[in-house]
Amino acid sequence: MSTKLFYSFLKWVAVGPLLRAVFRPTWEGVENIPRKGPAILAGNHLSYADWLFMPLGSPRMVRFVAKAEYFTGTGVKGFLQRAFFSGTGNVPIDRSGATAAEGALIAAKRVLGDGELFGIYPEGTRSHDGKLYRGRTGIARLALDTGAPVIPVAVIGTDVIAPPGKKLGKIVRPRIIFGKPLDFSRYEGMANDRYILRAITDEIVYEILKLSGQEYVDMYATDAKKLANGEKPAKKPSRPTKDVA
Repeated sequence: MSTKLFYSFLKWVAVGPLLRAVFRPTWEGVENIPRKGPAILAGNHLSYADWLFMPLGSPRMVRFVAKAEYFTGTGVKGFLQRAFFSGTGNVPIDRSGATAAEGALIAAKRVLGDGELFGIYPEGTRSHDGKLYRGRTGIARLALDTGAPVIPVAVIGTDVIAPPGKKLGKIVRPRIIFGKPLDFSRYEGMANDRYILRAITDEIVYEILKLSGQEYVDMYATDAKKLANGEKPAKKPSRPTKDVA
């Protein structure tokens, strides 16, 4: 069974109808997702459930990167794991001669180069407390290197459905909002300027912030988790700005 066929089977027959019936999610701004061509869907990250509800409202397959280990397992478990992650649109991180972050960008560029939708969480990890954290600049580099528009996405309520550290919480009605596409063509040829990358990333995070209504915390999510565990966080950065043009 092809990847797209299996994806459609899960979305419309096996998993999607159950999620719709139980949780009754709502989607807004679906018309902002281009019907063809590459685009980057950049969302806040509250729960592993984000990965289920956000693509469910998209008219097209949304692909994400996943650890290469999910695609190399052996035996029955390895086969099932491989089939599931491949069939749900995930692509393995290419770490040949690259770090995990660089490998993720390589894989993402391949997806966008094929004219598909790519999903990414700028915070880099799930929020442990429901707040929105500073974005990693990989998304800015991806947008500039590919020329793909960025669609900001807000998920609301998924941290109640699947709270951090738990597989299942309460049944609530999640809300997913797709914002208007962001065009960064004005920065063409400036992908190596770290100040430009930071400005683009902050603009994306600011748009997510407007959609989600979350409280913004001026540090990386990984540092916030360290602080919550009594460890020392990194140096405090500046907050995102509304207009960086």
